[in-house]
Amino acid sequence: MKKSLVYVLLAMVVVIVSAPFVFAAKEVAAAAAAAAPAAAGVIDYTKAILVGCSLIAVGLAMGFGTIGTGNGMGSGLNGATNAVGRNPEAQGKILLTMMVGMAMIESLAIYALVISLILLYANPLLKYIG
Repeated sequence: MKKSLVYVLLAMVVVIVSAPFVFAAKEVAAAAAAAAPAAAGVIDYTKAILVGCSLIAVGLAMGFGTIGTGNGMGSGLNGATNAVGRNPEAQGKILLTMMVGMAMIESLAIYALVISLILLYANPLLKYIG
């Protein structure tokens, strides 16, 4: 658990450190084109890099989102089955509470899906690249 937390924090630091370079790429490309008109054939790969990083972020968001919700659902179902096994008369209340809890847990996976779809089809960072 600690090791994966360190990896997540390291990825966040890399994103935070590299963000100014991504946002400054448009100005740097414009300055380079103005300074060297002979290098008009230079290709700017900033948009391709941003889309590639977005695809990686989508995969990570869906992966971590579904792994977490799967573990939560399994733990909830385990507790519910143990409770019904100990007290079969309370099955109706336990089942109702379990279903509400499962719906709440499943909403987290839907949130991860929504964030992934936003990154794929309505990426807000692409308007800064041009």
